Amino acid sequence: MVALLDEAELRRRLVDEGPYAKLDVVTVTGSTNTDLSAAAAAGAPDRTLLFAEEQQAGRGRMRRTWISPRGYGLHVSAVLRPASVPQGALGWLPLLAGIALAEVVRDACGVPAALKWPNDLLLGGGDAWRKGAGILAEAVSTADGVAIVVGIGVNVHHGPGELPTGAGGLPATSLAEQGADVDRQEFAVRLLTALAAVDDLWREHAGDVLASGLLDRYQRLCGTLGQQVRVELGGNDLLGTATGIDADGRLLVRGADGAGTPVSAGDVVHLRPR
Repeated sequence: MVALLDEAELRRRLVDEGPYAKLDVVTVTGSTNTDLSAAAAAGAPDRTLLFAEEQQAGRGRMRRTWISPRGYGLHVSAVLRPASVPQGALGWLPLLAGIALAEVVRDACGVPAALKWPNDLLLGGGDAWRKGAGILAEAVSTADGVAIVVGIGVNVHHGPGELPTGAGGLPATSLAEQGADVDRQEFAVRLLTALAAVDDLWREHAGDVLASGLLDRYQRLCGTLGQQVRVELGGNDLLGTATGIDADGRLLVRGADGAGTPVSAGDVVHLRPR
């Protein structure tokens, strides 16, 4: 039987003694991102957190939905209001969350981890990469400007028959399936502490990912780079080699003709070499 999160202990470590303003844990909800988007529009402060033990309508990119059994995954969303960062740089937030997530999984869980641009965490390594987590960032218009709600969903304790369905893309896996024995409580604290540290560094440099070193950190973690990829752009697919990430967070793809194309959004498929 999986242990549920201790809300009081999370609040003590992440709010009373940590970098967050507010924290709640709910037993079940449709989507933490949906709930916090409404809260942000109503004035929820910077660095408000919401955890859910069970999500019944979790949301990913491309309007994909998924479900996860109670207590098996880590589902958390954060309201972020980075006033020192230009609005044009806010698209970096899901990538920053990816840095925090991948680094914590590598360091705390000992599991090979990489980032699939723009919002997936891959686990396994070699020819066996599978999706272990997803990130979704959404902009919310508020009376004080734009807030960003960043949601992270990690497959922690799931066995093969318990993995989320309906996620699309790569086959799913979990930290447990990769051999990691994870305390969800401790993992949550480490992940959210790491996210705040990355966010602090980004804000201190007013969103400059070059000066802060965050672009280099992301590229070192990004398993998409160097891959032959197909970028699905709604009927106009782009084929080529992923060569880098630019300062705006766009994926750079070099086509067969040698021309480079920056991609700001789209589903990316890693193609196996023929």
